[in-house]
Amino acid sequence: MYNSLHKHKRLIWLTLLALTAFAANSLLCRLALANASIDAASFSMIRLFSGAISLWLIVTIAQKDTRPTHAGNWLSAIFLFLYVTGFSFAYIHLNTGVGALILFGAVQVSMLLKAITSGERPSVSEWLGLLIALAGLTYLVMPGMSAPPLLASLLMSGAGVAWGLYSLQGRNSSAPLVATAGNFMRATPLAMLVLLLSFQHIHLTSEGVILAIASGSIASGVGYAVWYTALRELTATRAATVQLAVPILAAIAGTLFLAEPITLRLAIASVMILGGIAIAVMHKKNT
Repeated sequence: MYNSLHKHKRLIWLTLLALTAFAANSLLCRLALANASIDAASFSMIRLFSGAISLWLIVTIAQKDTRPTHAGNWLSAIFLFLYVTGFSFAYIHLNTGVGALILFGAVQVSMLLKAITSGERPSVSEWLGLLIALAGLTYLVMPGMSAPPLLASLLMSGAGVAWGLYSLQGRNSSAPLVATAGNFMRATPLAMLVLLLSFQHIHLTSEGVILAIASGSIASGVGYAVWYTALRELTATRAATVQLAVPILAAIAGTLFLAEPITLRLAIASVMILGGIAIAVMHKKNT
């Protein structure tokens, strides 16, 4: 019984740590770009590069016979690159919580839609949840005084779709952490190309570089390592459900560290998006 209790506590701490890391990615990126301490292209490249190094070290130490450079694939790397790049450029204008909510909503909705187009037959509850979540996303970006900028919202939505497709690509991987390490390595030169194309807008400060490295090596690299460890003991339903906390954690962090307001529109949209996704996800638990 002691071992079971210890294992349960360990799973809780691992999950909380991973979710905190995911929320920290939004905060670190917004901190760097809101203060103009780095440009978005540089942030993306440094995040991917430092994440690749961090993941390579973790995989090499944990699995000495594994070669991350031979893992992953280029299609997944392209999705990863599109996610990271869209994420960074969107956070130039989006608040931390709003960005995380749009990202998370787009990820889950895109994965649900992909399942539908692949031949799955959603139940009434799943359709209802999906429609509520889509309505929440639409309400969040509708024109109005408190609406987030449309272009930034579209960029973050695109980043969410890219991350959803990346997740679908890797869900059958027998070694997801190793594959992620390889994909980070492949995605880095793609981000370098964007940086070279936008060289006239490069702006670096020590603060911005440190925030980008923290995002890549700790929030991404260590965060993914912890998450994949926790996933061994989480069902798919529980994994999807606990991620509902990420936008909430990001919004709280944005309020604490950047004094970002939690508007009525954000609160209503959060309930609609997260509630809709919860309805769809929890149905799967019962089928």
